[in-house]
Amino acid sequence: MLGLASRLRVLPDAELRRVIGVRGISASGIHDFFDLAEALLDPGNVQLALSHLDRSTIAVLAVAGQLTSNNSVPTLQAVTNRLRELGSTEVTLTEVTSRVDTLHAQLLADHADGCCIPYDAVSAHLARWPAQGLPGAADLAVALPPASLTAVPETEVAFIDQLAAERAFAVVSSIAELVNELSREPARQLSRGGLGLPDTKRLSAVMSVDVDLVAPILALASRADLLARSDGYWMETEAGEGWLLERTTARWAALAAAWQSALPPIVADILPRQAGLLWGDGLTTFIAWLYPAGGEWMLAQLTEFARDAELLGITAHDTTSTAGASVLRGDLEAAVDTIAIALPTEVGAVYLQHDLSIVAPGPLAPSIDSRLRGMADVESRELASSYRITAASVNRALAAGENADSLLAFLASISLTGIPQPVDYLIKESASRYGRVRVGSLTGAPNAPVAPVGDETVFLSYVCSADAALLGTIAVDQTLAPLALVRAGDSEHLLSRFAGDAVFWALSDARYPVAAEDDLGEIVHLRRHQIAHVTLTPTVDTARNLVEKLRLGAESGISVADAWLTRQLDTAIKAKQTILVSIAMPGGAVVDYLLEPASVSNGRFRARDRRADIERTLPLKSILSITPAP
Repeated sequence: MLGLASRLRVLPDAELRRVIGVRGISASGIHDFFDLAEALLDPGNVQLALSHLDRSTIAVLAVAGQLTSNNSVPTLQAVTNRLRELGSTEVTLTEVTSRVDTLHAQLLADHADGCCIPYDAVSAHLARWPAQGLPGAADLAVALPPASLTAVPETEVAFIDQLAAERAFAVVSSIAELVNELSREPARQLSRGGLGLPDTKRLSAVMSVDVDLVAPILALASRADLLARSDGYWMETEAGEGWLLERTTARWAALAAAWQSALPPIVADILPRQAGLLWGDGLTTFIAWLYPAGGEWMLAQLTEFARDAELLGITAHDTTSTAGASVLRGDLEAAVDTIAIALPTEVGAVYLQHDLSIVAPGPLAPSIDSRLRGMADVESRELASSYRITAASVNRALAAGENADSLLAFLASISLTGIPQPVDYLIKESASRYGRVRVGSLTGAPNAPVAPVGDETVFLSYVCSADAALLGTIAVDQTLAPLALVRAGDSEHLLSRFAGDAVFWALSDARYPVAAEDDLGEIVHLRRHQIAHVTLTPTVDTARNLVEKLRLGAESGISVADAWLTRQLDTAIKAKQTILVSIAMPGGAVVDYLLEPASVSNGRFRARDRRADIERTLPLKSILSITPAP
């Protein structure tokens, strides 16, 4: 422990923080570098570190430990020769050196002067492996990997690719619906994580997927930065807004690139990069062999990324698709070229029906789809999507800045059936009625409507209309009861304690010809669109805080040797353990005392001499060694 503590003491702060993080050390109970060394050599922590090392690296560690215990000099060449003797005939000195560097960085061994010296606690832990049913040094060195991954017949690859393309199109369509829906109505993130059941069911219906797939698909969109949490709600991001205007192939490429970038290198290295290879039991067996100390952490990551790979079409039926193989090799352009061949062709025209419905004979070009959503409600989203124009949807488009001429011109440019008379009438009628009801925010202007006498409510917005009958209808409309509208003192306005935009959209959803106005009575355009504003919350860097605490303690002026002696004595005091202490006397003689330590302070320690049955006080600087009493 003394050697490790001394090494920890001279490590740079950045390296020390890295080790604390990688080895999963908790700051609790760590007061000095000896405590940290003890935590790093704890059997549980050693086992955790070994579980993240591959078989060949652990074999190097085990062999180096055996050489050290046999009083041999564990040089790298000696370790290499021993591995060859055990059967690792193809192992090279370069490979052993690389693996020893890994062990050195993980603080499981010390790499110095061309030698690999494992820490005693690590070697002792590995020596107990065979008794626990885990492989020993010989098994680690000679065991052969399981059979290579199974490949599907060549004739099935085309079927895999077609199925992968269908899944790619389905997930892109689902995420487009998800992003659109969350731009209109964000979903609340629960404090314990995940979405509430009502939001989950709403999004499931919008995306036309099972409830169980909502969370994985949301995670895919989040990984590609299309969605983000803002003030506890999932919302669309600016990147998501731009993504919706991209073609299907570009949309899929963004999702696949985000998936590939998020793959940990250690996971990416073992995934099959050839089309037609199965990821199933063969891959699981290989991971269990490659990580003999426990590959559960790897299997957990593999399970998550394999699930997402199936959703994206990188795999289908646990088999790498041709496009997926290109993604895994980092050739996204080739992947897009492959998947584009199997994706349905986008269309730029629709059928307008007399019943006010709009039918697309295939997947619409994103720019057309986006504008149609602004003036019509989506009824179904499949290969052939359908929309419906309503008074409320037209009013929504007018509120966003459209007018009757721009709407009719757009529909005429994409319609294969012209503009049916009912569509023309609805748009023109809605445009003529637009603004008969006005909503504004109360800003305290002199001419602003006032609350009824005796009402202390703080009102934030108002509703007004030149049509008194229409205003009266709004006042008694039960669908608007949540707005808690009350008559103003002038009886010509309705007042609400909610903000103007909330009142506006409630009236729009209730199909009233409503417009928003500013303080001067001019119509302003609103868009029902919410973008996430992500605020980075500073996190507590526990590793940094621990390192600073350790450095302060190390600046006390006490040498490492004295600190180590003090720690040994403290341990003996707590355990009420008798120890054999060798003391250097002034004349050069060495005297051994059998002592029972009582206290340590000011560079001296007080103890009971068990042989002479007297109390002694001795200076720490005179101690040559401390060993437990036999």
